[in-house]
Amino acid sequence: MTDAADQLPDDLASAHAMILAERAARREAEAVAARAQAVNSHSDALIARLRLEIGKLKRDIHGSRSERKARLLEQMELQLEELEADAGE
Repeated sequence: MTDAADQLPDDLASAHAMILAERAARREAEAVAARAQAVNSHSDALIARLRLEIGKLKRDIHGSRSERKARLLEQMELQLEELEADAGE
């Protein structure tokens, strides 16, 4: 704690500049965190939408055996796996 006190400026102008620099650094860190949260929210929404569509397609496939729907389902499942893997990183 004494090391931090030794680093504090003696004059008011330097102290004011230090406070402004700390505020700027905090705001930048908050902005980075907000951007990361937005990316995660977008990924979560996309994962939820793909899961819903996959569920619908599975129900349709078991009812009518459409090959086109089966291919679409496989593509969506691969996309979902990739998104979940990226979200996990």
